[in-house]
Amino acid sequence: MTTTDTTTPRAGHCQCEEIQFTVTGPPDYVHTCSCRDCLRLSGGPMMSWVSFPLEGLIWTGPGGEPAWHNTWPDSRRGFCPRCGSQLCALDDGATSIAITLSVLGNPPDLLPVNQSHRETAVTWLPQVPDTRGQDTAPASGGILTDRAGAGP
Repeated sequence: MTTTDTTTPRAGHCQCEEIQFTVTGPPDYVHTCSCRDCLRLSGGPMMSWVSFPLEGLIWTGPGGEPAWHNTWPDSRRGFCPRCGSQLCALDDGATSIAITLSVLGNPPDLLPVNQSHRETAVTWLPQVPDTRGQDTAPASGGILTDRAGAGP
């Protein structure tokens, strides 16, 4: 079974490093998403996500907290207003926050276990297999759930 250190802070930042952060706690539901919001915001075939407890997040860079854009009535995306990097997603009232794997440097211990919104995925790229429930899969059930047309 895969084990992940949940006490060591993980650091991440946008491309220009204006927005920086650390997160601690157990990573949850590492997955990719092919919803229309993720496709348009990323400019690519999918975005990759992992959730962490909101209480373990600290914004540390000179830019402070990211700028926010509502992508759904109860969900917003955090991005750097300087370089445009997509950093995170947060649902209203949530106790965890979804962070894009790319701003964490694509850590090798966080592998996607599923792909959300397969129905809007590009046809020319193989989909991420659903490995939830297998011994090698980390915990599943992240706070940001599949909704018609909504992200991660």
